[in-house]
Amino acid sequence: MRALITGITGFVGSHLAEYLLARQPHVEVHGLKRWRSPLDNLQGILPSVHLCDGDLRDARSMTKVIGEVRPDLIYHLAAQSFVTASFDAPTDSVETNVVGTINLLEAVRAAGIDPVIHVCSSSEVYGQVMPEELPITELTPLRPSSPYAVSKVGEDMVGYQYFVSYGLKTIRSRMFTHTGPRRGHVFAESAFAQQIAQIELGLQEPTMQVGNLDSVRTFADVRDTVVAYWLLTAKCRPGEVYNIGGNRTMKVGEMLEILRSMSTRRDITIQTSPRLRRPSDVTLQVPCTDKFVRETGWRPEIPLEQTLRDLLDYWRQKLRSTGTVAV
Repeated sequence: MRALITGITGFVGSHLAEYLLARQPHVEVHGLKRWRSPLDNLQGILPSVHLCDGDLRDARSMTKVIGEVRPDLIYHLAAQSFVTASFDAPTDSVETNVVGTINLLEAVRAAGIDPVIHVCSSSEVYGQVMPEELPITELTPLRPSSPYAVSKVGEDMVGYQYFVSYGLKTIRSRMFTHTGPRRGHVFAESAFAQQIAQIELGLQEPTMQVGNLDSVRTFADVRDTVVAYWLLTAKCRPGEVYNIGGNRTMKVGEMLEILRSMSTRRDITIQTSPRLRRPSDVTLQVPCTDKFVRETGWRPEIPLEQTLRDLLDYWRQKLRSTGTVAV
């Protein structure tokens, strides 16, 4: 069985590749990357994966990659995934996430293959919900409040439309907040961990820059997330959409305090930075995952404290290995 992971060099894609190689040895792992994509996240498994150069926004390259790999499973994870950046470059977000998905699905049609296709949407499609609407189910209205969220609504609906119109076996996920080692530094919990590691190593004054600490999030570990993605393609029904999320809900500020408690420094202070606030924000994300759990039996296993400690240790090691420790 062949699996193609779009965005294999990224945060979730690299963890999914590791999981498939370790736990699903019957799966041959292929990955779509852009020619300039850094391969840091794949160190240790590079000899075991088959990488293909291509770009979602280039229909011809997608036709070539799909025609050559002819995958049985597609995990479509590649995206412009940073909400803040989407306000600065909304067209890029839509082109990458919507047009890119169309190019991928058209390439599948052109190849005449019938893979199971995981279309990775996002919990951001629900936008700002009211307290009385919690927990968020798959039937909660979509109220996207950023260009990124709009692009993910489009990607989500394209996945559904290709199931209805052409019978492609698309299954959509709406994943809530997930984090862990290798999380990009532009995301809150990783930015916090990076700053703490920098302070510990003498690379930054003991004042952290933060944004909105009052947003409520439900956290999951990326290593639990990729297990969920495997079960999604193995057990769930094409044409359907599934909420997936962790089981620890708290304010971003509470998560920050857990991270701070893990630091070797006790003098770290907090400073709110206006530049870290978005023009509009989603501040209440609590998922109902009953549908997904009922069909797969999946449960998150890794405690949030371990997730955050592993993330902090990742930044400590990364900063040391790059030779940026202050003398």
